[in-house]
Amino acid sequence: MEALLPIITQLIAGAAGGNAAGAVLKQQAVSVVVRTIVGAIGGLGGGFLIQMLGGEAAAIGLATQAIGAAIGGGALTGLAGLVLGKK
Repeated sequence: MEALLPIITQLIAGAAGGNAAGAVLKQQAVSVVVRTIVGAIGGLGGGFLIQMLGGEAAAIGLATQAIGAAIGGGALTGLAGLVLGKK
C-alpha cells in the first residue's frame, strides 16, 4: 500500500493542476473530464520526472512529488488545449 501512495498523490495533484490550468487558460475546447484525465497523466509524468531528477530525496517528499505532478498536469493540459483548440 505504501508503494501506491506516491502514484495516488501524483494522479490527484496532476488532475488538480490540469483543471487549474484549464480554468486559468479558459480552454473551451477541452472539457472537465478531458482536463482531469490529461492532468492525471501529466501528473504521473511530472512526479516521475521529479523522482528521477531528485533521487532518494524526492522519493521521501510526497509534497515535492505533488508539486511536480501539479506542474506536469498543468503543462500537459495546456498543450492538449493548444492542440484541441486549433481549427
